[in-house]
Amino acid sequence: MGKQPRTPPFSLRLSFEERQKLEALAGDEALGAYIRSLIFNEEAAPLAKRRRARPVKDNEALLRVLTQLGQSRLANNLNQLAKLANLGALPLTPDVEESLREAARDIAAIRSAVVQALGLDSGPS
Repeated sequence: MGKQPRTPPFSLRLSFEERQKLEALAGDEALGAYIRSLIFNEEAAPLAKRRRARPVKDNEALLRVLTQLGQSRLANNLNQLAKLANLGALPLTPDVEESLREAARDIAAIRSAVVQALGLDSGPS
């Protein structure tokens, strides 16, 4: 009696937002076990590994913030600005200065939203 060949793995592509929503719905359950339980309408296998509990206080708020980050070009835009500044090719006009201040405010707001969604004490910034 020989070994049975392994079934090839199945993969599924999800958008960033779909993956975040699925992970939020799965909670502490392993994602694969959660998906199997949905598809086959059964409890997860008892041997399925459980993920550690996430320290998330508000999953919906965190999902909203992560969705906004996934849709933004903030990191790419800041990287382009840093390259220009390092080359000495970034003219510091009043418009550029205001745009940088606005970006800094946006980053602070994102940080605050993530800290709040995780239920952490933000402490001094």
